[in-house]
Amino acid sequence: MADIQAIANDLSGLTVMQVAEKVGPAVVAIEVEPSRRSDRQGRGGGSGFLFTPDGFILTNSHVVHDASRIVVALPDGQRHDADLIGDDPETDLAVVRITAAQLTPARLGDSRDVRVGQLVVAIGSPYGFQATVTAGVVSALGRSLRAGSGRLIDNVIQTDAALNPGNSGGPLVTTQGTVIGVNSAMIMPAQGICFAIAVNTAKLVAGQLIREGRVRRSAIGIAGQSVPIARKVTRFFHLPFESGVRVEAVEPGSPAEQAGFQSGDVIVAFGEAPIRGIDDLQARLTDREVGVRSTVKILRGVERLDLDVVPRESKTS
Repeated sequence: MADIQAIANDLSGLTVMQVAEKVGPAVVAIEVEPSRRSDRQGRGGGSGFLFTPDGFILTNSHVVHDASRIVVALPDGQRHDADLIGDDPETDLAVVRITAAQLTPARLGDSRDVRVGQLVVAIGSPYGFQATVTAGVVSALGRSLRAGSGRLIDNVIQTDAALNPGNSGGPLVTTQGTVIGVNSAMIMPAQGICFAIAVNTAKLVAGQLIREGRVRRSAIGIAGQSVPIARKVTRFFHLPFESGVRVEAVEPGSPAEQAGFQSGDVIVAFGEAPIRGIDDLQARLTDREVGVRSTVKILRGVERLDLDVVPRESKTS
């Protein structure tokens, strides 16, 4: 039923041309000059998009990390020096800001509403060709992508909308004209395998970058992904949602291993907060949780168990 509804939403949405006209004014090209300590050779760049009317721009961390100068080119040809508000290599996200008038931000959606097979549009500046538009479908959800820092970014959206070098940081948009992801990577030399960081992750990270300039987080030492839970299981255990986070791997010596987590466990609550997906779990693992014992409710086979875990500060936060 969900897939049928997604198709219906697509058919009632805008054409690719209308999406481009609606979101295009928010999409920018980003040029960077590397700092002396950077490993980059020469100038680089990518894409980004305005998400507030006062000049805040989302992009990828790898686009602006270690830059000595950042220049943003607007669709109308205006160029502005940008300030780096903060970047988070752990999620490959960054926020920069320009000072300019009459800016048109893109509207952020909810990545929990995304469905496999849904039509999507990518806008960016591959190889410097600004405002390039490609279209495709959501190929898969709940993927993991390894960031440049080595950390796995969970709950990544896979799409076959064509991306090329320079698309990084641009928006992945629905046919309703709302952003559901930040384009981040493609698999070379494969065709049609591209990835975007879910917009709900981007909203959490951007908020912290704007407030503090960095993201401090706690960690329990697992890799996980959002998974559905059978309705009869949710009813039997009186769970509020039909989804949770399945533990894919447990880091040796981590708080999760000490607490007794195992691969295959499904996390359904952290403390008093229900967990319906990886975004909820990441939202709970803030700096306030460091050193604080919390009870995590999990499903293991046919049992529901409570595990006490004491998160540590993330080594790379």
